[in-house]
Amino acid sequence: MSSQRFYVVGAGGQLGGHLLATAGPRTVTPLTSADIDVSDIGSVRRALAALSTGDVVVNASAYTAVDAAESDAAAAFAVNADGPRHLAEVVRAAGARLIHVSTDYVYERPMLGPDGAWRPFEPDDPTGSPATVYGAGKLAGERAAIAADPTTVVVRTAWVFTGGRDTEDFVSTMIGLERNRDTLRVVADQTGSPTYARDLAVGLWELADALERDAFRAGAIVHAVNAGDATWHRLAQAVFTEIGADPHRVEPCTTQEFPRPAPRPAYSVLSTRSWAEAGLTPLRTWRDALHAALTARSADDDVLR
Repeated sequence: MSSQRFYVVGAGGQLGGHLLATAGPRTVTPLTSADIDVSDIGSVRRALAALSTGDVVVNASAYTAVDAAESDAAAAFAVNADGPRHLAEVVRAAGARLIHVSTDYVYERPMLGPDGAWRPFEPDDPTGSPATVYGAGKLAGERAAIAADPTTVVVRTAWVFTGGRDTEDFVSTMIGLERNRDTLRVVADQTGSPTYARDLAVGLWELADALERDAFRAGAIVHAVNAGDATWHRLAQAVFTEIGADPHRVEPCTTQEFPRPAPRPAYSVLSTRSWAEAGLTPLRTWRDALHAALTARSADDDVLR
């Protein structure tokens, strides 16, 4: 049996939970916020004291309160920027490898394709100056991790959902609102890449097993999202359809009608080409993933009855 160990930082979060659930026979050490404070280098060193050559650390921790970050930049940067740097420093010293999960918010503005329309982002597109504190912190974290350990692999993802009963992601929120409102209005002028946390977790494990391939030996930045794109409005309608509700009860509205402290990108679709070109299995379509997520939720409900 291999002595290789895997460490999941942020094991108490939505992605972290799915990483643990899909780990299979791997030897995994889960690290929640009670076990490790990534903003404190001393805490990181203590939590990863047993880290050895060949081990893999998956960083699924993040300060994800996008709006709160606008007025609490210090806390957001401590987790999203200092945290990855601390992890990378400790990982490099041990001869291990770091997979760091990042976000579509690192990009500054949509890119135009040959036809003059917005096109999906590629990993090497310019990031510039993100429009939000959250995005700026995540970009700083990517750069800090790569500077501390050039073999770091950064995985950018977007619009992550689980649909789980005990979660507060967009899909679960829509299910709750369907029960309490005759109609609801959802933004229809923001387009992104909905991504099922379980599919992302499975992809990250495949990546972890492939770190010795040439594509990742010296580090890389790749995108991992479910295929296809959607607006929040379209995603909400799909949720209603899945649970047997009338999707027309979800009405479109504009971003301007629902201003938020942190501006949301109008278009942040991530290209999946880098993932496929690295020899990794493409994630299924977001629509198929949503169906799987809500089928799993329904099965859980049956067990609880």
